[in-house]
Amino acid sequence: MTEPDFEKGDGLIPVIVQESETGEVLMLAYMNAEAWRETLRTGKATYWSRSRQTLWVKGESSGHVQWVQEIRIDCDRDTLLLRVRQVGDAACHTGYRSCFYRKLSPGSEAIVGERIFDPETVYKKG
Repeated sequence: MTEPDFEKGDGLIPVIVQESETGEVLMLAYMNAEAWRETLRTGKATYWSRSRQTLWVKGESSGHVQWVQEIRIDCDRDTLLLRVRQVGDAACHTGYRSCFYRKLSPGSEAIVGERIFDPETVYKKG
């Protein structure tokens, strides 16, 4: 099987995440080699958190898991496209279905997505 080339991005490659049923772009994340192996092993989208510097299984806190349906790799082997089944309706940690819920136009910004959950409630620290 063709493997991603993690060397090009200093160990990280971008991952575009798309809902498999609708084609909606949900988010962009990053993977390192360990996240790649975990994703293949478990079938759950697993990423590298650049802010926390650790592996991050999508949905481990919120329950909004991404089950991988298909993996595509670009011609340079340095970008992945995951087609996923999004469980729990929201991919964005801010509570929106997609991380791309804001539409920008010259001089204006509009919210074009619907908030699915309140992040204060979902991510409250015990």
